[in-house]
Amino acid sequence: MEAIDIVKSNYIRELINKGQRQDSRDLLSFRDISIKRGIIQNAEGSAQVELGDTKILAGVKVMLGSPMEDTPEQGNQIVSAEYWPGAAREFEPGPPSPEAIELARVVDRGIRAANCINLESLYLEEGKCWDVYVDVYVLNHDGNLIDASSMAVMAALMDTRMPKYENGVVNREDRTNKLKVNGVVATTTFAKIGDRIVLDPTGDEENAMSARLTVANDGKLIRAMQKGKSGSFNIDEVEELSRISLEKHAELKKIIGSEQR
Repeated sequence: MEAIDIVKSNYIRELINKGQRQDSRDLLSFRDISIKRGIIQNAEGSAQVELGDTKILAGVKVMLGSPMEDTPEQGNQIVSAEYWPGAAREFEPGPPSPEAIELARVVDRGIRAANCINLESLYLEEGKCWDVYVDVYVLNHDGNLIDASSMAVMAALMDTRMPKYENGVVNREDRTNKLKVNGVVATTTFAKIGDRIVLDPTGDEENAMSARLTVANDGKLIRAMQKGKSGSFNIDEVEELSRISLEKHAELKKIIGSEQR
């Protein structure tokens, strides 16, 4: 970490310790969120999310595939993530970084655990099914990529129109049927900075945090969790953050589902 980053992190810790943030939010509020759907013409579904200055693009492509051996009457979902090198100074060209792999897995885990995609509805006939590929692109990084990516993926899935399959032929011009999506999963990511915890950390706040906790839920149940960094959360903190995550779901669900193609 460069000297200027160390000074900035110390300043962030001092602010948070006083219950203040650089952007004047309270400790448990999201930045402004905007979602645009249907912005990639040739994708089956797409959405772009802006969470403060963090910008994420998600696209869905539906391809003909084969069921897995242990789920012969289900289709497949595959989530991947890519960090555009221009999105942050530390991003570099090349194969997916460990951070990009983690991002894709955390987003995928919440959706999969809540059965958001009805995989049985993707089955076509013996040996054939739909594979739903969801690609996440980080266009600008100013913290909390997980929550922004989760919102973009859910919005893109809700925007997805399925190609028509008939007599062994895929017709991509006929996309009248929507992908069957069961509910909305939303994630809430918390950062521990000093002895305080904040929701939706910015890039500067992430540099100052000692631990990160992401909670995925569908408004009824906690579906998945992911901890990051070397710090820790005690059991009381985990229980409280889980409660807050469930409370935030209604707010996030409304935003994710509010703007149609």
